[in-house]
Amino acid sequence: MGVIVQKYGGSSLADVEKIMRVANRIVDTKKEGNKVVAIVSAMGDTTDSLIELASGITEYPPKREMDRLLSTGEQISMSLLAMAIQSLGENAVSLTGPQAGIITDSSHSKAKIVRVMSNRLQKELEGDNIIIVAGFQGETEFHDIATLGRGGSDTSAVSIAAALDADLCEIFTDVDGVYSCDPRIVENAKKLEAVSYDEMLELSILGAKVLQSRAVEVAKTHDVEIHVRSSFNHNIGTIVKGEVSSMEHDGLITGIAHDFDVAKVVIFGVPDTPGTAAKILKALADANINIQMIVQSAQSGNINDIAFTCSTGDAKEAASILQEIANNIGAKAVVINEDIAKVSVVGAGMMTHSNIASRMFNTLGENNINIDLISTSEITISVTVGLEECKLAVKALADEFDLIYK
Repeated sequence: MGVIVQKYGGSSLADVEKIMRVANRIVDTKKEGNKVVAIVSAMGDTTDSLIELASGITEYPPKREMDRLLSTGEQISMSLLAMAIQSLGENAVSLTGPQAGIITDSSHSKAKIVRVMSNRLQKELEGDNIIIVAGFQGETEFHDIATLGRGGSDTSAVSIAAALDADLCEIFTDVDGVYSCDPRIVENAKKLEAVSYDEMLELSILGAKVLQSRAVEVAKTHDVEIHVRSSFNHNIGTIVKGEVSSMEHDGLITGIAHDFDVAKVVIFGVPDTPGTAAKILKALADANINIQMIVQSAQSGNINDIAFTCSTGDAKEAASILQEIANNIGAKAVVINEDIAKVSVVGAGMMTHSNIASRMFNTLGENNINIDLISTSEITISVTVGLEECKLAVKALADEFDLIYK
C-alpha cells in the first residue's frame, strides 16, 4: 500500500458534477490499495470573486485580512469534496492548511512554507481516512492564516508529499501535461513526456502557469517526483524529475514561457556612487517585492539609469518606494511601463550550443518584433517585448526551435 498525494485545481472542482468526478477518481485510487491525501484549490473563479468583493470595500485591503478572506475558497472545496467521497461510501476528513500542520512565514499573500508537522496527517491515514486538505494556505507562528500566492496549492501538495515520504505526487489540472509552450497560443504545441526540475523551475518562474515555482523548488530539494496530468481523462501526462534521458527529450530547447503580468520600472538619473544600487534593491526586498530582469545603463558622466521588471501588482508599490529614494539621492524620475510582456526560451541544450541567442534574436527581428530588456542564465534567455507582440513572438520561436507538431 502506497501513499498517493493528489492535487486538484479550481477548474477540476468548478461545479457539483466535476466535484463528483474528482471524488470517484480519489475513491478509485483508494480502492487500488493506496492511502490518499488530496489537496484542493478554490472552485472555479471563487478566488477572483473574493478579490473583487474586497476591492469594492477598499482599493488597498490589508494583506492579513485578504489572506483570511481568500483562504475560505479552498475550505469550501475541501468540505464539499469530503461530503462527495463520504456519499460514495468511503471515510473522508477535511482539514484546513493549519489543521494539516502547514507552518509558514509571516509574508501575507506570498507566504513560504517553513515546515509541515505531519502528525495529524499520519493519524488520519492510520485511521483509514481519505484526507482532503485546503491548499494555498498555512499558519504563521502568530497563529494567523497566510496564503501562498497564486498556484500555492501546488506547493501545499508537494510539501505534504515530501513530509509523508509519499510514493507519488499527482498534480491534476485542465490540460494533459506540460507543453513546450502555451497550447492556447500555439495550438499544435508538443506535450513533454518528461522535464527536469531545473528546466521546469525556469519555465515556472518565467511565466508558465502549470506549476508554481516554489512547488518545483520543494520537489527538487526533497526529490519528489511529480506527475502533471488532466483530471478530465486518464492519459499519461508529464513527469517532472531530476534527470531526463535523451529518449524522453531530445531537443535543444525544452520550452517557451511567456508572461503578461510584467511591468518595467525605471529610476532615471541615479548618481553613480558605491552602495546606491544596493540601497535601491534592499528597499524593494524589505517590501517583499520580487524583481527579475535588472539593467543598469549609463547616461553620461556619473549618472545611471536602473531598470527592472516585476509583477504588475507590485509595480505601483515599487515605484512609490523608488520615488522616496529618488528624492533623497537626487535622481530625476521614476517611470512605470506596463505595456510589455516577457518571452523566454528554456533548455539545457543552450549550455553546449552557442547559436541559441542568435537564432532567437534573428527570429524576432524577422518578425519585426523589437526587444527591450534582455537577461540570460545557463539554460534561459529572456527578453521583454511589446504587449501586443507577445503571442506572435511565442509562435515564431516555437516554429524556429521545433516545439510544435508539424
